[in-house]
Amino acid sequence: MIFDFEDGIVPASLQAANAQVSIAKTAEGHALRANLQSRENLYTSLTFRPAKPWDWRGGDVVGLALEIRNPGGESVQLNLDIVDGEGRAATRSTVIPAGGGGTYYAPLKGPDLKADTGLREDPDYWRGVGRKFTWMWGSKELDLAAIREFKIGSISLASDRSITIDKVRIVRNPPTDPSYLKGIVDRYGQAAKIDFVGKVKSDAQLQAAARAEVAQLRGAALSDRSRYGGWKNGPKLEATGFFRTEKVDGKWAMVDPEGYLYFATGIDNIRMANLTTMTGYDFKPGSVKPRDANDVTPEDSAGLYRVPDSALPGRFVASQLRREMFQWIPRYNDPLGDHFDYRREGHSGPLDKGEAYSFYRANLERRYGQTSPASYMKAWRDVTTKRMIDWGFTSFGNWLDPSYYATAQLPYFANGWIIGNFKTVSSGDDYWAPLPDPFDPLFAERARVTARSVASEVRGSPWCAGIFIDNEKSWGRVGTPQGQYGIVINTLSRSASDSPTKAVFVKLLRKKYGTVAALNTAWGADIASWDALAKGVVLKEHGAARQADYAMLLKAYAREYFRVVDGALNEVLPKHLYMGVRFATWGMTPEVIEAASEFVDIMSYNEYREIPHEGAWSFLAKIDKPSLIGEFHMGASDAGLYHPGLILASDQKDRAAQYERYMDAVIANPWFVGAHWFQYVDSPLTGRSYDGENYNVGFVSVADVPYPEMVAAAKRMNGRLYPVRFGKKALK
Repeated sequence: MIFDFEDGIVPASLQAANAQVSIAKTAEGHALRANLQSRENLYTSLTFRPAKPWDWRGGDVVGLALEIRNPGGESVQLNLDIVDGEGRAATRSTVIPAGGGGTYYAPLKGPDLKADTGLREDPDYWRGVGRKFTWMWGSKELDLAAIREFKIGSISLASDRSITIDKVRIVRNPPTDPSYLKGIVDRYGQAAKIDFVGKVKSDAQLQAAARAEVAQLRGAALSDRSRYGGWKNGPKLEATGFFRTEKVDGKWAMVDPEGYLYFATGIDNIRMANLTTMTGYDFKPGSVKPRDANDVTPEDSAGLYRVPDSALPGRFVASQLRREMFQWIPRYNDPLGDHFDYRREGHSGPLDKGEAYSFYRANLERRYGQTSPASYMKAWRDVTTKRMIDWGFTSFGNWLDPSYYATAQLPYFANGWIIGNFKTVSSGDDYWAPLPDPFDPLFAERARVTARSVASEVRGSPWCAGIFIDNEKSWGRVGTPQGQYGIVINTLSRSASDSPTKAVFVKLLRKKYGTVAALNTAWGADIASWDALAKGVVLKEHGAARQADYAMLLKAYAREYFRVVDGALNEVLPKHLYMGVRFATWGMTPEVIEAASEFVDIMSYNEYREIPHEGAWSFLAKIDKPSLIGEFHMGASDAGLYHPGLILASDQKDRAAQYERYMDAVIANPWFVGAHWFQYVDSPLTGRSYDGENYNVGFVSVADVPYPEMVAAAKRMNGRLYPVRFGKKALK
């Protein structure tokens, strides 16, 4: 036992931030009560930091457990951060349902933590202890001999919440299940060992559900919608034949091609990419064709690639652990054998390449049948389009299968990636990949190739509401000079002969200071010459003068990136809106945002929070640009998946309520012109091939069965969208 609070005293080791703490009497004795002041504060936290680090060793399996209860009327997501003496940290998360709670535990040592499964979160290895905190990020190899602190906190909640904490303790050698990873996937790609509402048990059940849904889908737009999904009952503005933006009564808005006010709601990732999972098989080296260096789409965004028949004799088990997860995988010559895939690139997991399979695509064939080659794909497109219209959405979100572009029934957002062999720079925290060097002429060339590729798909269509280029790049992370200005600091250490961006940085500094002596005076440095700077300098001190110059250089770097991309799009798609790069809010800085705002028509951000908290979004007023949320989601654990997602709900009903609350916050914000949910289909149960995400974040399951709670929430939100956004006074 670490804390049981029975002495009635708040521990001296506890530091509360934006929270009021006290000791409360309970039916069992005493507990720590924390009132989280989360409405006015982006972060709240309870940090337990002992005078001497804890020693939590002992036992082959070890974890931290505690009792948490939520007496309020709203669920609350809590993060648990545990830090060892070396500064290594692990972050996990859980959700405490409204009026509920119980035992929650975090594994800290055991064979389950050592196994690289390829899943973001695994099935429970422990048995009978309580509910496991969901893994988020960090290090699974902490030094249990010296635990410096643990912290329980919240981020970006919509309202104040209250919790109680009790019986904080170390658990050693609990009951475990050595077969926790075996046979966990059934023939439909669902959790084989879990029963849940909506679980498919037969092909006949799938087909009956499809017939029933198709019969009731009206596929007709709401009565207040224009041809392009704008507000037909609102004012008529200038019509240009394409989407544009305008500020109306102090609120930014998109304007549809006919001149009606338009607000973008929709769902991302309606495509087959990112829906396959690694099977554990691979093929003899050399039997699979490598990727073309001139590809314009990263492999994880490309459709299925089936290996040639000549490769099949060389098929072998590359990961027994992965293979044993599946109760069923078809043969290549089976009726459902046309849903295999091969991934030549991986971000994480036990395999960096290998065979993959799409249970979702197989379920589409089961659900809709095949009267001609791949006829189920046409049925999928038809049903999906009708769903989007029936559910009231005004657009398809990002990463839409281009086969939808010509349907002319719902506006869409096109996308492209700039990939190639151009030089790169590093922020020092390159989560997905290093950043491009926009001063490399090859980058501009590849940007033009990407723009032409997008243009060939869009074909000048007025149904294209805008174009996203690239996604969630690691531009920098505010909080420390190294995090915010990593691109500059790391690039300054490189040689100008190898880095075009470094050469530009040297040129800008020479222009500002004239002499290296003046630079040294300002920086408090002893750089020998401009040539020495060009060869590379390692900077470990980051005073105010240096940071001012870092900001200048970072903005110059970002301006070039957005200038090049904007120019490439304007050459071939001058009438379409440039939607930016979909900033991850964990990877952006003020300098990069300001640079982007000079060239982007609509700024885009991926914001995974309960709501976009006012305290984090005040900068929108400063840049005063129309903005769009490119990604957000909520997930729960009652749908058979092992990881709910980045934002946790207690069940499907709570998930739907959180969705409406998030959208209401976006609709009320005068700078936002839309928001897209990520994504259409739940992640694969055993993790998507590229990075193992296995989240309950779909509007439909792996069996293509819609979640009724989410559909009802979308209909309610979309039904009130325009009068709420623009107000009754805007009515004609």
